[in-house]
Amino acid sequence: MTSSPRPPLSSTARWIIGLSAAVIIAGVMVTWWAIATQNRAAGDAPASGASAVTSAPVEPGPPAPSDELPADTGMGAVTIAARDLDTLTEYYRDVIGLTVIEESAGIAVLGIDEPLIRLEATDAGADDPRSAGLYHSAILFDDAASLARTLVNVAELAPESYQGSSDHAVSLAFYVGDPEGNGVELYIDRPRDEWLWEDGEVVMGSAMLDPNQFIDENLGDEASGSATMGHVHLRVGDLDQARAFYSDVLGFDVTSEAQGAVFYSAGGYHHHLATNTWQSAGAGQRAESAGLRGITVAVPAASDLDALVTRLADAGIEHSASDSHVVTADPWGNAVRFVLS
Repeated sequence: MTSSPRPPLSSTARWIIGLSAAVIIAGVMVTWWAIATQNRAAGDAPASGASAVTSAPVEPGPPAPSDELPADTGMGAVTIAARDLDTLTEYYRDVIGLTVIEESAGIAVLGIDEPLIRLEATDAGADDPRSAGLYHSAILFDDAASLARTLVNVAELAPESYQGSSDHAVSLAFYVGDPEGNGVELYIDRPRDEWLWEDGEVVMGSAMLDPNQFIDENLGDEASGSATMGHVHLRVGDLDQARAFYSDVLGFDVTSEAQGAVFYSAGGYHHHLATNTWQSAGAGQRAESAGLRGITVAVPAASDLDALVTRLADAGIEHSASDSHVVTADPWGNAVRFVLS
């Protein structure tokens, strides 16, 4: 971190392009802006060489959604067990730009307009990336200028945490890892009328995306500063088990399947959830460790919770319920909490 003031916006692009030399002089081992997409192949879509567009015939829109989850279903806070609560709190506050909403002994809740990350202190060991758990939390910004500002924060305060970027056709995404290895995606969506659908699946890819150009084009625009939890991407042990739980029981629609990953949504979004076995194939119950503790799904009506309870009971899946929430766990022991939005 430098004590000098941030350069004027008109010179920001030149400052970031010159960051590689500065970090080398400072002894930082990763010249992150220069390698852009090379460190994190694919992000949400695993084929790093895949095109972000398709020339095949496409459907005019998504398939008709199921009736099990309403279209205005959304994702809420992701709960992470932190070995160093202070360090993770500082990262999400100072680098990602979240506000500390709640702080007490062993707990910090951060967000913008609503809670996005809940940190809970733990003495357990480090997260094993080969286990079932969190691949990344994906923070969706309302506008490109707000995302550009956050990318400059990363460049200034934690360049070593940057992992890459991808144009996913439906979205523009940048990837970082927090100090304990929890993945974070920072992204904006393209307009829905630009999304392509083929045979009932949304077309996504992993084309190159230049962070310097993105910042140069968007940093000077008006920024709302607003963001939500757009989606959550999980590591799982088996895709069929994941589909049976997240789609057949919880009620998410499958929007894409490719190369060891399944993507799910409600209401025709490209995805609210994703599951992959890229590193975790065959993983069993998650052991007590740092990393993911649970995810949150928000639904608009108590009747949605009632219907979920019925589906869980019919499937013989343990759960607890009240008037305002339903809590269960996926096949790997990750908590899934449904709440009223």
